[in-house]
Amino acid sequence: MKTFHIIQGPFDRLESFWEGPRVQRFVGTTLVIIFLVSLALIELNIEGILPAPLSDRIPLNHFYAVQTAFNLLLIIEVISLVLALARSLSDSVGKQFEIFSLILLRNSFKEFVNFEEPIRWLHVSQPVYHILSDSIGALFIFFLLGVYYRIQKHHPIIKSSEEQSSFIAAKKFVSMFLLLTFVAIGAYQSGRYILQGTDYNFYSTFYTILIFSDILLILISIRYCSTYQIVFRNSGFALVTVVIRLALIAPPYYGIVLGIGAMLFALGLTLTYNKFEYGLFNPTKKS
Repeated sequence: MKTFHIIQGPFDRLESFWEGPRVQRFVGTTLVIIFLVSLALIELNIEGILPAPLSDRIPLNHFYAVQTAFNLLLIIEVISLVLALARSLSDSVGKQFEIFSLILLRNSFKEFVNFEEPIRWLHVSQPVYHILSDSIGALFIFFLLGVYYRIQKHHPIIKSSEEQSSFIAAKKFVSMFLLLTFVAIGAYQSGRYILQGTDYNFYSTFYTILIFSDILLILISIRYCSTYQIVFRNSGFALVTVVIRLALIAPPYYGIVLGIGAMLFALGLTLTYNKFEYGLFNPTKKS
């Protein structure tokens, strides 16, 4: 596992660069500019000012600008998720739910792109149920996520400092590989959209890859610590990723139920694991 240490330097520099205040301000400013430019281009296209090649690519509904902004925001969150994977498996699960809740909010806005402007109640009376379900589901995830982060108790699961360092290096190696995979998928999707005008569910594909990454981390962690409660917790977190993946492709309403169910399972898993660690269920520890 010493080969994993090679990636630590580049990974640490990348993480420090990405999470620095200057980059975060730049990202925020870029999102604002892209949102305003999108609105302007859509308005120009509605007025018939844009030339034919460009006008074919620009939609005629202002809510597409909101969708574009949310898509970029999700990309930023995915990068943060990949970086969090190297720090803590529980934090990365929390990031997954953050992304899932933002996807639900984005889905709510996506319904608006099918409405004619100005919006009339006749056109929204049916889709409004999907908008409400997605937004309320996102709110539930948001609330439960706050509870989830509050009950986290981070402490090293490996006693040896040398092995702890080796395990962290292995997680950074997996995170870097996952980040490169994310960039490759994004480049492929962008090229496919530009050349063919077709799209596919990027986040479903990414969560599928994330499932295998979680399982790989479970197998790696067993090399350093194979106690029952830790193996069960890590395996449970991998199951959470599977359920979120299913929620992304499920029909309306079912996806909300699956997402909230996964969030409740993660809460129960964390609470039970904490009881094990503090000796309530573990006969080898005394309170």
